[in-house]
Amino acid sequence: MDSKVSNGASPQDERTTSLLVFAFLQSCPRSRCHQELEVLGHELPVRAAHDDELQTDGNWCSHFREGAAETDSETQEEVVRDIARQLAQIGDRMECSIRPGLVAGLAAQFRNRSLSEEDRRRCLAAALEQLMQLYPADVDHEKTLLLLTMLVAKKVADHSPALLQDVFHTTVTFINQNLLAYVRNLVQNEMD
Repeated sequence: MDSKVSNGASPQDERTTSLLVFAFLQSCPRSRCHQELEVLGHELPVRAAHDDELQTDGNWCSHFREGAAETDSETQEEVVRDIARQLAQIGDRMECSIRPGLVAGLAAQFRNRSLSEEDRRRCLAAALEQLMQLYPADVDHEKTLLLLTMLVAKKVADHSPALLQDVFHTTVTFINQNLLAYVRNLVQNEMD
């Protein structure tokens, strides 16, 4: 599957979203797709901008070469990883709201090779719409949607680890199409 996101997100946005989802998945306790995450980590666009090595803890050891930009890039990468860890902790408490039947159904749809990327994105959106109905209207809609999006990705990948790459790319695309401004603000607020 092509890892390019064709939704108008800049390469920096794609790297940020990819890192956020990847770090979230790494930070989730009780994940069952460690080997698949390691393979995915080697294919991420996050690595393309850096000379990286995957450490034994699953984090990237980055060696930047661009002077002043390296500090900003390192800082932003660490901020994104911190946000992902915080979201994973919150998500751990929300995980019980995701029914096994929803996960199994979504996994079956992702296994259907006749579905396009857009069809898979629509299936994800429909599942998220169902889940959002479980939360009160006064909660932070975008934060809840971001959390649920990444939690559903984790749950589907845990259910069917072979689907991790497809689920990951669909999740990144969904976030870039629906929550990009929120993610940008989240990162920027943490960097300020």
